[in-house]
Amino acid sequence: MEASFWVSIHLFLWLLQPKSPYLRPQFRGTNTNRDMPTRIRLQRKGKKGRPYYHLVVADSRAPRDGKYIERIGAYDPNQNPAFIEINNEKALEWLQKGASPSDTCRAILSYTGIVYKNHLAGGVKKGAFTQEEADRRFDVWLNEKNAKIEAKRSNLEAGKTDAEKARIAAEVKKSNDKAAALSAKLAAASAAEAAAKAPAVEEAPAEAEAPAADAPAAESEAPAAE
Repeated sequence: MEASFWVSIHLFLWLLQPKSPYLRPQFRGTNTNRDMPTRIRLQRKGKKGRPYYHLVVADSRAPRDGKYIERIGAYDPNQNPAFIEINNEKALEWLQKGASPSDTCRAILSYTGIVYKNHLAGGVKKGAFTQEEADRRFDVWLNEKNAKIEAKRSNLEAGKTDAEKARIAAEVKKSNDKAAALSAKLAAASAAEAAAKAPAVEEAPAEAEAPAADAPAAESEAPAAE
């Protein structure tokens, strides 16, 4: 009787001790374990200097680029606007199961409306509004979001056009400046060459004028001959 009493005490004390999360059972590849510490995070792909990422659901204790449970999307920040592809149903399902997204993944899921859709689903579950109202609110949000994306894309295209025009104008100006500099250089060379030849041309009249200086003397001597 006394032995069973102490066994019960030890069992009770053991149950009160905090359990390590590593002792919890894990079911990789299944969606049945709600208690598993899952994370929605980015897995790096691509080459050095131009990475792209997969959005994956993985055990929070697994390495960053290690094994994962499920891939739910892709993200390429090298494009402008950034390329985002999400399996909305899977992402929403994992959020509702308690998966915790990283900061970047939360921003991506918020950008694509998954976080807002999860919020609306919570409101429907609590009875705050109907599913039809939730769908209407999400459609309004999605239309506004698409309008903003299109406006950004149009502004980028307009900016590219202006940048191209500015580049062409800069190239034309540079070409004109080079042509003007070359013309000025050639004109300066021609002027220097003409200046070098000018003294030789001016000496010729001085030689031609020398006989003219002797002419009066000859004329003055003519009467003496008579």
